[in-house]
Amino acid sequence: MYKKLLVLALAATCALAAILTGCTDSSAQPENHNPADTTAVNIAALKGPTAMGLVKFMNDAETGAVADNDYAFQIAASPDELTPQIAQGTLDIACIPANLASVLYNNTGEGVRVLAVNTLGVLYICDRGESVQSVADLAGKTIYASGKGSTPEYALNYILEGNGLTPGVDVTIEWKSEHAECVAAMAQDPQAIALLPQPFVTTAQMKDDSIRVALDLTQEWDALQSGAEASSLITGVVVARTAFVEEHPEAVEAFMAHYRDSVAFVNNNTQAAAELIGAYDIVPADVAQKAIPACNIVCIEGEEMRNALSGYLAVLFEQNPKAVGGALPNDDFYYAA
Repeated sequence: MYKKLLVLALAATCALAAILTGCTDSSAQPENHNPADTTAVNIAALKGPTAMGLVKFMNDAETGAVADNDYAFQIAASPDELTPQIAQGTLDIACIPANLASVLYNNTGEGVRVLAVNTLGVLYICDRGESVQSVADLAGKTIYASGKGSTPEYALNYILEGNGLTPGVDVTIEWKSEHAECVAAMAQDPQAIALLPQPFVTTAQMKDDSIRVALDLTQEWDALQSGAEASSLITGVVVARTAFVEEHPEAVEAFMAHYRDSVAFVNNNTQAAAELIGAYDIVPADVAQKAIPACNIVCIEGEEMRNALSGYLAVLFEQNPKAVGGALPNDDFYYAA
C-alpha cells in the first residue's frame, strides 16, 4: 500500500519535472480517443538497469496519464521467469538480455523481433587503489568475476584479447557464483580486482568508499571498434513477439513512443526517476540516484540499433555460438517501423 501511494504521489512530481525540463510527452491522449480501440499489451522487464528506463511509462499507465492501450507491467528477478511467457505468448513485449533475444529468436522459429537496444554496457573493473589505469595493467593480475558463460565472460575475454592479453594465461580470472562474492574477495584482499555490473558497483561503493572504478568496459569495447558498422557492448534490448508486431503494429508504435519519453525522463530527471525506481522495487532509490548516470540507459532504434546489436552478437557467436542460440539472427530479427 505504501508503495502504491508513493507511486501515485510521485506522478505529480514527474509531471512537474517534465514541464520544468521542457520534456516533450508523446503519451498525451487525443481528445477523441476511443477506449474501445485499446489493445491489451503485456510488458515485462528484469530488476536492474533494463527495467529502469520503463518507470515513467509504468507510472503514467498506472495513474491513467497514458491510456491509449491497456498496459500491464511485471518486474522479474530472473530471465528464466520471462522466457517461457514469451515463448507461450502470454508476454507481448519484454526487456531482456541482448543475447537471450537471439536465443529466443532461434528457439521459437523467429518468434521475436528486437524493437530497440535499451541498455549499453554496465560492466566495470573495480579496485581499491591505483594499480589499474589501463587494460594492459591487468597483466599478471587476478580478476574476481561472476557471470561465467554469459555477457561478463564474453565481454571481458573480448577486451582482454583485443589488448593482447590471453585470459587464463596473462590474466587469471576467478569465477564466483554471485557478485557479492567478488566484493567479499575485495574486502579480504586490498589488492584484489573485481568485475562488477551496475548498480552493484554503486551498492558496493556505498558500503566501502575505497572501492574505485578503474575501467569502464563499455569505453574499452568502443576503443576496439572502428568504421561505420562498429558494434557496441550491449546489456539489454526490448523485444516483442513477432505475432504481436504483425497483429498490432499501432500498439507497438504507441509503446515505442511512450518508451522513448520514459527513457528521456529517467536520464534527464535523476532524482524523480530514482524515487520511481525505488517505489517499483527495482533497486533502492538511493542506489538508483547514484547509479543511473553509469547504467547507460538508452533507446537506440532502426539502423543504429541493427549495426550495434548485430556486431555485438557476432562477437559472442565467434566466442561461443551457443551464446546466441547457435546461429546469428536473420535480417527480420531487427524491427523497422
